Amino acid sequence: MPEAAAQQREQATADSAFPPADKLQDVVDAALAAATGLGAQGAEAAVSFARGLSVTVRKGEVETLEHHRSRSLAVTVFVANRQGSARTSDWDHDAIAETVAAAVDIARHTKQDPCAGLADPERLAQEVPDLELDWPWALTPESAMELAVACESAAFKVSPDLSNSEGAGVGSARSLACYGNSHGFRGAWKGTRHSVSCGVVAERDGSMQRGHWATVAREPGALEAAAAVGRKAGERALSRLGSRRVATTSVPILFAAEIARSLLAHLVGAVSGGSLYRGASFLRDQLGQQVFPSWVRIHEDPHLPRALGSAPFDAEGVATAARDLVAGGTLQGYVLDSYSARRLGMQTTGNAGGVHNLEIDPNAGDQVELLRQMGRGLMVTQLMGQGVNLVTGDYSRGAAGFWVENGELAYPVDEITIAGRLQDMFGHLVAAGHDVDRRGNIRSGSLLIEQMTVAGD
Repeated sequence: MPEAAAQQREQATADSAFPPADKLQDVVDAALAAATGLGAQGAEAAVSFARGLSVTVRKGEVETLEHHRSRSLAVTVFVANRQGSARTSDWDHDAIAETVAAAVDIARHTKQDPCAGLADPERLAQEVPDLELDWPWALTPESAMELAVACESAAFKVSPDLSNSEGAGVGSARSLACYGNSHGFRGAWKGTRHSVSCGVVAERDGSMQRGHWATVAREPGALEAAAAVGRKAGERALSRLGSRRVATTSVPILFAAEIARSLLAHLVGAVSGGSLYRGASFLRDQLGQQVFPSWVRIHEDPHLPRALGSAPFDAEGVATAARDLVAGGTLQGYVLDSYSARRLGMQTTGNAGGVHNLEIDPNAGDQVELLRQMGRGLMVTQLMGQGVNLVTGDYSRGAAGFWVENGELAYPVDEITIAGRLQDMFGHLVAAGHDVDRRGNIRSGSLLIEQMTVAGD
């Protein structure tokens, strides 16, 4: 009972700092009414309010302490297949009217586009399920500073070779949003995002390496302990000391879970509507084709309770739903909003604003087991640069990680480049580990690629 009472007090304190949801809906209603009054055939409005606290410390001293507070109104109107948008942070009646008038004026000067318009009414969410996304944290500046100091201190205790710090941070944010459109849709939600992070520098014999780790969750109780985050950052920096280059070769590559999501992000980019209708994707016209080995399943689950990528509806009010993006290795669908769907002669997939808890199913054990399976090759833990061409699929990025011999880490490696083609990387994906990193809207375990080029000495 005392715990329940404490939770109720925490919730009451958090709610008192927020405007009521009805207030946000009133702003949406006012904006839509103004748009209709100025002759818009369609309109949508999104209102949001957010507040939070963030603290950073470095070498035990507080560097920043910030309270964040923001609010906004974004309006989009459609006038004779012409689109205009405007934004403001002022919710007063006159400001709303001026913002809508600006959007209408912009629309009257833009080019007609028959694909422009609101989402189709039948695709809008009929219900807004409670996905348990709102977990306020009664975090005071004092307690945030204590956590950050403890996090950094735990990192330094790992070894005397940890001589410097990039800082430790603690953050907590809560947001309230409401979306509505002239089809009559209204939807509101609250959500939280909390984090603890640390970055430290190890130095030995003139060699310096950095290590970083972070924990992110909607629920404060789901965060890793601050000391554990610091220790992991310290251990990661220490493990990088003595890094060397390797001779240019072609070997299997294991992408560690914390960076493996980048490969799935490239897939999303290649099957997103904008890339497809512009003809700027190596996966154009590949719907229904084999893209991955037959064991691969990549799917969205937008309604996972408490997950960072969960959403009851997308940025256009379209209902979200679980679906396979890839099944049996075959590309099952694209990532579309209403506009790109119309350009392609298809239906929206409920992805205005992005994907929701996209994940690849594991077919193997944890990272240790994948290293044994690989035997000899390179495990990549860091990626640098932006050398990815979604038009051709060419992939070339700076990397760092560990050379692997006999299924075990042999020594750290840096100043290398890994290269290949996404078509080949996807098609020769050997395994996905069950060490899934869930700190985002794209979730993946470690991914083992059969072979890539490593450019070094």
